[in-house]
Amino acid sequence: MARLAAAAALLLRPPPCALAAVAALAVCAFYYAGSGGPAPGEAELHVLLVLAKAERSAALRAKAEAALRSLVRRAELGPRQTLALHLLSDAPSKTLGEALLRGALRGAPFTSKGIVHDVEALAEQLRPLVGNLQRLFSAGAGTYYGDPLFFLSVAMHRLLPREILRIVQVDLDVEYRANIRELFEEFDHFQEGAVIGIAREMQPVYRHVFWQYRQEHPGTRVGEPPPEGLPGFNSGVLLLDLEAMRRSALYNRLLEPEAVQGLADKFHFRGHLGDQDFFTLVGMEHPGLFHVLDCAWNRQLCSWWRDHGYSEVFERYFRCDGPVKIYHGNCNTPIPAE
Repeated sequence: MARLAAAAALLLRPPPCALAAVAALAVCAFYYAGSGGPAPGEAELHVLLVLAKAERSAALRAKAEAALRSLVRRAELGPRQTLALHLLSDAPSKTLGEALLRGALRGAPFTSKGIVHDVEALAEQLRPLVGNLQRLFSAGAGTYYGDPLFFLSVAMHRLLPREILRIVQVDLDVEYRANIRELFEEFDHFQEGAVIGIAREMQPVYRHVFWQYRQEHPGTRVGEPPPEGLPGFNSGVLLLDLEAMRRSALYNRLLEPEAVQGLADKFHFRGHLGDQDFFTLVGMEHPGLFHVLDCAWNRQLCSWWRDHGYSEVFERYFRCDGPVKIYHGNCNTPIPAE
């Protein structure tokens, strides 16, 4: 806290660190006034960024800088809108993340603010839930997706203040080719009962993971490619309708350990990719909880499974027509230059 307060002299407005008292979520918040300070009643576009294992990786830092730079460069906000960037990181990466947020927002032509969250405080609130999900959807302690921060999205509606109704969560191995405000417009297309917007997985990873269920159920849509199949989801870009998540009795029931275990048993599922495994598993049984984003909003570039047993069907998953809005350089895949 002292470190952030000392840096406040660089900002256009002092950091209202009293926000740290709100549900023990944010360690600090800071404003940058673009064309003027935040106006009463203005709309805030909340974007949550996840940064992990980056403290010793120049490559990860470069990717995060590129993601934030492209986000801010492409963003065009209304005169009474504020871009609120939330940082969710592991403890070793927090200092780096704070610097990245400050650097990205300084000089932006719109009003913005950065909010840094205490991951340990968040994880503590969800310890029983997160522990159960880690057991089912990670490859074990110490693995990349075994970190608690990769499971917080599934219950973000229980963590963030109730006045935050919607938030977009995006990985930092992405680059934007469209205005972030357009992504928020996708919330308006959610069908009744949907609580989360998410794009399909663009590799046959879940064709592989669901192998036993598929063997026992010939002709199933589970693990099949789009448009008719259910290839699973990729959580690199998430639209979390927090208010809908709070209201949905079905979604909250599915967070209970018995419900998750029941689905895992039914589908013979053992995952390793964190929150997207949970969303994928739930989506097989309850697709109406999800608004499927066009692949242009999460154009995944990883092609690992093409060379590992699925070359004949790979392109049926990987194809994405139309102009790309967000490139996702998953599994360290280079993103095409503009």
